Amino acid sequence: MTKTASAAAPLSASAPSLFSDPGTLGQRLVDGYLAVRNETERRAAPLSPEDQLIQSMTDASPAKWHRAHTTWFFEQFLLGAHCAGYAPFHPDYAYLFNSYYVSAGPRHARAQRGLLTRPTADEVTTYRKHVDAAVVKFFQSADEATLKALAPLVEVGLNHEQQHQELMYTDILHAFAQNPIPPAYDPAWTFPASTRGGEDWAALNEGIHTVGHADDSFHFDNEKPAHRALVGPVKLARNLVTNAEWLAFIADGGYRTATLWLMDGFATVSNEGWEAPGHWRKADGEWQIMTLGGLRPVDPAAPVCHVSYYEADAFARWAGKHLPTEMEWEVAARAGLLNDAFGIVWQWTRSSYSPYPGYRAVEGALGEYNGKFMVNQLVLRGSSLATPAGHSRITYRNFFYPHHRWQFTGLRLADYA
Repeated sequence: MTKTASAAAPLSASAPSLFSDPGTLGQRLVDGYLAVRNETERRAAPLSPEDQLIQSMTDASPAKWHRAHTTWFFEQFLLGAHCAGYAPFHPDYAYLFNSYYVSAGPRHARAQRGLLTRPTADEVTTYRKHVDAAVVKFFQSADEATLKALAPLVEVGLNHEQQHQELMYTDILHAFAQNPIPPAYDPAWTFPASTRGGEDWAALNEGIHTVGHADDSFHFDNEKPAHRALVGPVKLARNLVTNAEWLAFIADGGYRTATLWLMDGFATVSNEGWEAPGHWRKADGEWQIMTLGGLRPVDPAAPVCHVSYYEADAFARWAGKHLPTEMEWEVAARAGLLNDAFGIVWQWTRSSYSPYPGYRAVEGALGEYNGKFMVNQLVLRGSSLATPAGHSRITYRNFFYPHHRWQFTGLRLADYA
């Protein structure tokens, strides 16, 4: 976002559709590609070179690295593989900016990305411009059959970059939260307004429903195949859990009551000294939260965010409820029964991140994109305030380890009673 824009409005413009918008396919590819690439630069614009270098923990990456990695993706998988005569911009960049694609070659250690003082942020900008020019030229010169065959790869690359756009916000927020004098990414930023209305609970009667992505519109491979699942009877909370409810959990000793927690969760609470959600800190007896707008008082009416699965599960047990499964969430969201399903916080489910029946990863290096992570993680559904516009859909399966909480993660409750 810009230094004056408010995040209460959409955080980015949607990329043009590669298949339905007017114009030649080549022009649609150019427009869609540049829309996403420019959004990355817009998000990076308020950051100083020092901001772009910082890596505040192993799970986060520097903004400079995000900008370079997403560029390497197009250089590696599009230009290098399909554009005759293209030479890499720099011989070392594939090593520096590969992430986890083992099939694509060796890579710099993830935990040491913050040590990469070179290339500089300006040199990464030059790298991005070089690759962008080559990609645009390729789109404008390749024949229609070639472009049609490569359009799915381009869509993967653009959606991959949008994922990194979200990480740019969450990673710099985590870094800023470590500062004793808390900086603001955007002083004008405000938390999105939530919606509350209708009955508190939405009932799903027992039934067999189709879940997963069922058509040929863009999706990641982990969203397919569509399949039938038995769902219900269950009730899902229409509304997200709020800070006011979380403050009551804290006041009731929620973080100190071992019987509310999974064993690994309580061990994490004890080892990490958690007393509240991530980015919360107490000042003069009042809870404050580090936001993209700087340090702010905790708003009791706002949905709670920056909570781990362990915390979400413990809160649900404290409330006498539980978390929904991802299938329950999808059926309720498809029926329009949930307030704020998208655009504020990702919502934890109690479903493990595992393959759907009949799942097959795509062939080649891109097959490493999702499938090899299908163990020891939990599924989140919806989207967050940091998710680029146009990147959300009902079947989207986000996933993180149960202790992770630097993302904009929250929850809604479910009840079998």
